[in-house]
Amino acid sequence: MSNPLDLPSPTNPLTPQGTTRIRPWGRVTTLEEGQRYRINRVEIEPGHHISTQMHYHRSEHWIVVSGTAKVILSPTETLRVGGACAQRLRQAQGDTCQDEPKLLLQKQSTYVPMCTPHRIENPGAITLVLIEVQNGEYLGEDDIIRFGDAEDVSAKS
Repeated sequence: MSNPLDLPSPTNPLTPQGTTRIRPWGRVTTLEEGQRYRINRVEIEPGHHISTQMHYHRSEHWIVVSGTAKVILSPTETLRVGGACAQRLRQAQGDTCQDEPKLLLQKQSTYVPMCTPHRIENPGAITLVLIEVQNGEYLGEDDIIRFGDAEDVSAKS
């Protein structure tokens, strides 16, 4: 059993299982979390999207449970960020990085490498439900680099 005083922080990013965070675009429920992974159930309302973001220390794998996902991975944006991410990106290009949006339907999935700006949208008429598996050396909220989106500058995802 976990210690009730063992709260999430930049040095201890673990989130209690079953915790649901409400966002302007939907909600995120933490299903399970370990030292180097987190599994979330993500719901995105029709016509909404998460903020465009990237992570230096983790990759993500998204599996669509229901609805339609429009996934945008943007290696071009990463090159503007520079540093270690630009170097990792050059090594990974040709694998999963793309500039063109990709539509995913139920039972389909995609991989988002570290240091890749990404965004997921719900272009459909029903709530998009997906399972997100985060994996990496650090999963803290301060590893989310957000890029300016007009719709949800204040949104956290």
